[in-house]
Amino acid sequence: MSRNFYILAVTLGFFALLSAAMTLVPSSFQPGLPANGSLWRTMALLLLLAALASALIGVLSNLFEQVDRRSEEARRAARQRRRGNRG
Repeated sequence: MSRNFYILAVTLGFFALLSAAMTLVPSSFQPGLPANGSLWRTMALLLLLAALASALIGVLSNLFEQVDRRSEEARRAARQRRRGNRG
């Protein structure tokens, strides 16, 4: 599950870099596209924030999955110890 959020973060980060690079391109090379540099900078900032949020969600879901996995392993080990003491 967290891998999907990492992939989304990388994709959004790529588009943020692409939008930031569009501010450097002269308006004559952008027919039909917004030529206002502040619009591209705003879009780059929003995409970057979305990428960072997605990466944070990916990290947190990975941590919760790890905690869940380790607690399940601890429960299994405790069950094995109890069964070993009875027999």
